[in-house]
Amino acid sequence: MRTDDPTAEATHLLQDLIRNACVNDGRPESGGEVRSSDLLTGYLEGGGLDLQHFEPQPGRRSVLAKIEGSDPSAPSLMLMGHTDVVPVNPDGWSRDPFGGELVDGMIWGRGAVDMLNLTATMAVAFRRLAESGFTPKGTLMFLGVADEEALGTWGAEWLVDHELDHVRADYVVTESGGFQMPGAQGPCLPVMVEEKGTYWSKLTVHGTPGHASQSFRTDNALVSAAEVVRRIAEYRPPTVLSETWSRFVQGMGLPDELLHVDGFVDYISKLPLGFSRLAYACAHTTMAPTVAHGGTKTNIIPDSVELQVDVRTLPEQSGDVARSMLLDAIGDLADRVDITSKDDPATRSAIDTPLWDALGRVTSRLCEGSALVPMLMTGGTDNRFFRRAGSVGYGFGLFSRRLAFEDYATMFHGNDERVDQESLKLSTELWLALAEDLLA
Repeated sequence: MRTDDPTAEATHLLQDLIRNACVNDGRPESGGEVRSSDLLTGYLEGGGLDLQHFEPQPGRRSVLAKIEGSDPSAPSLMLMGHTDVVPVNPDGWSRDPFGGELVDGMIWGRGAVDMLNLTATMAVAFRRLAESGFTPKGTLMFLGVADEEALGTWGAEWLVDHELDHVRADYVVTESGGFQMPGAQGPCLPVMVEEKGTYWSKLTVHGTPGHASQSFRTDNALVSAAEVVRRIAEYRPPTVLSETWSRFVQGMGLPDELLHVDGFVDYISKLPLGFSRLAYACAHTTMAPTVAHGGTKTNIIPDSVELQVDVRTLPEQSGDVARSMLLDAIGDLADRVDITSKDDPATRSAIDTPLWDALGRVTSRLCEGSALVPMLMTGGTDNRFFRRAGSVGYGFGLFSRRLAFEDYATMFHGNDERVDQESLKLSTELWLALAEDLLA
């Protein structure tokens, strides 16, 4: 796999990571990240690195590599890429989602955007730094982590809870951000400095069983569940415009309408789909019914239906606030519904940090005329565990203009994920330059 061309090397590594198909559906036995952990181990060991492995659940293995710093008081940097991907329906794809095909400079496959492209480029940059004899003042780490796509139970959460001495870092960079968005003065590069919380909820909707041949006036849990789903899907919580959102809008030179609560939703409804979804999520708690299970037999009126709802809370919103919104959405059907939730609050990092400054210096060279803008990550990343442990955590990469924001936004967990080789080149150069700037 080792070549003189780092872009070709990152391409091959990304293709192999895609083909490993480490699909995480949330079950403890899914994922199989050991396959990609072994792949990364074999690749990094070729650079003479000593590695550590962590496997709290069979098959859910993470790999950690370090280049030790010469000054124990100097800040440390972790490049963190996850190795698992979300499930996929091949019927919606133009190409094999696990084929890792290279077509016209694009690598196709599940995880190409989320986030195997960055995992691969981080590993390539890390090995090249090791082979170059890089001697930083602060320690540089690479973590290929399992289970990011299902709350981090067997990955980052477990590592922070049980192996913090091994993975502690002053600065952590992981996925998202770094796509080029056209601003008033040139390309703007969003940096994910905070992310929404999760309040994933299981709703059990109750009814009364009976014979389906006599359906008149029955208490059908499935019918009630359908109404609960409709109400949640149509619920519109209050618009909240945060300081981070204001800085993003002003930094991008976007219209002032995006800074006013009144008329906000009407205004963004007329914008392109990807940005419209992003803007809404940045300014609202969101609730998306995603899974339903119920019924036992065609001729039996179901007495119980289970719904799963993905709730994402804004910074400084508590789980109690999220629960009250759920109840408000469900309305007079609440007495038929039991709610069980896991509260994982939002996190944020400051932007007046050496890491922010280093990213600014590096990206101004790699992407001429660009400027960093802070942004809210509407999903969740493993950064939240490290932020709570005291790290400054940002979501960032560096993508070419060939990967338009509209495509980037809709490919996350969607169909036809793909990334271009120019983006792999830029991200690899980013990690090399960032390590030199921040740690040398």
